[in-house]
Amino acid sequence: MNIVAANIKWIMLVSGLLTATMVYAAIAPQAALRATFGETLEGPLGEIVVRNWGALITLVGAMLIYGAFNPQVRSLVLTVAGASKLIFIALVLSYGGRYLVHQAGIAVAVDLVWVVLFAWYLLSTRQAPADLR
Repeated sequence: MNIVAANIKWIMLVSGLLTATMVYAAIAPQAALRATFGETLEGPLGEIVVRNWGALITLVGAMLIYGAFNPQVRSLVLTVAGASKLIFIALVLSYGGRYLVHQAGIAVAVDLVWVVLFAWYLLSTRQAPADLR
């Protein structure tokens, strides 16, 4: 068994806990935006969108924690979380280095590590289809 597969529970727990810290955006949207991107969105619509964004990210964190303790859902959880993190990375990088000097840059780097670890686990635990065994 490889090192990632042997430690996936802890990888998912740490990733889930760090991801769930984005509950901050649901509670204090303007402060979270300033810290993450160095900018804010003004008005009630910005509040709704950012709070929802924070809640959805927190739910991904909760899924990772749940999946750490429930092996039967790990593949689905890691696929959804990995896709979410890849989309965030792509969106931030699509603006060049504009947001990399803020906490978004740290989030991109850390999320990239998580995506690599998730993909490593998923690829290393893949099973051949029944008709090929």
